[in-house]
Amino acid sequence: MAKRPFDIRSMPGAVTLAVTCFVILYIPMVILVANSFNAGKVIGHWEGLSLRWYLAALQNEAFMAAASTSLILASVAGLVATVLATMAALATTRSTGFRGEGAIHIILNQPLMVPEIVLAIALLIILAQVKQATGYTGLGYLIAAHTTFCIPFAYMPIRARLEGMDLTLETAAADLYASRAYAFRRITLPLLAPGILAGFMLAFVVSLDDLVMSEFLKSPGQETLPTYLMGELRRNLTSEIYAISSLLLLISVLVVAGSWLATKTRT
Repeated sequence: MAKRPFDIRSMPGAVTLAVTCFVILYIPMVILVANSFNAGKVIGHWEGLSLRWYLAALQNEAFMAAASTSLILASVAGLVATVLATMAALATTRSTGFRGEGAIHIILNQPLMVPEIVLAIALLIILAQVKQATGYTGLGYLIAAHTTFCIPFAYMPIRARLEGMDLTLETAAADLYASRAYAFRRITLPLLAPGILAGFMLAFVVSLDDLVMSEFLKSPGQETLPTYLMGELRRNLTSEIYAISSLLLLISVLVVAGSWLATKTRT
């Protein structure tokens, strides 16, 4: 008699526990979004439906500057991290059994295992010395830090895509005397494109939402959206903060949904 596959839902209380966790996780977000449409100034006192706080946020020069910095930072860091992650994924999936393979995997996944604050402090020590030696205080330090932190997030979907690809087409191209560069450009890269896109989207949203790294490494005047929101929370909590947080949440949801749709495409 064949054994039925294990189903976690058959365990007593599993469904209840899962629903409870989702409620605890998402109810605060629902409350936040709902309060962003409150017409009144008093937090927690509903005075009608209004978009006034969204309009106020879009007219807030400090918010717009922080949003611009975050978008530039996330775009550049996500792009560089995706390029590096793609090269690393190709090296670790198309070459097997080489010396140091385990060490490479550990290094690539290290930012996922080490607490972010530890990585931020380590980068702060190094970059502070670079700042002192060069005098440069631009956005390059944040881009380098975010790129380092985002590489594992871009690497995972790209490697997963490569491991799921059928090597028959690449082998056939080699049999037809196609060069490695030509086979990569015409076969491997188009098949890998959904994984690369998913990796970029994931790296982008991780960089966009990052607070710890940005708070430790930013120079004066380099406010990102998370650091701007943290500063506003320390001074005064208003419904405008709810509106800005809702916009950031919407961007994150759209990017993650896009990443899921990209990885859903099969070879």
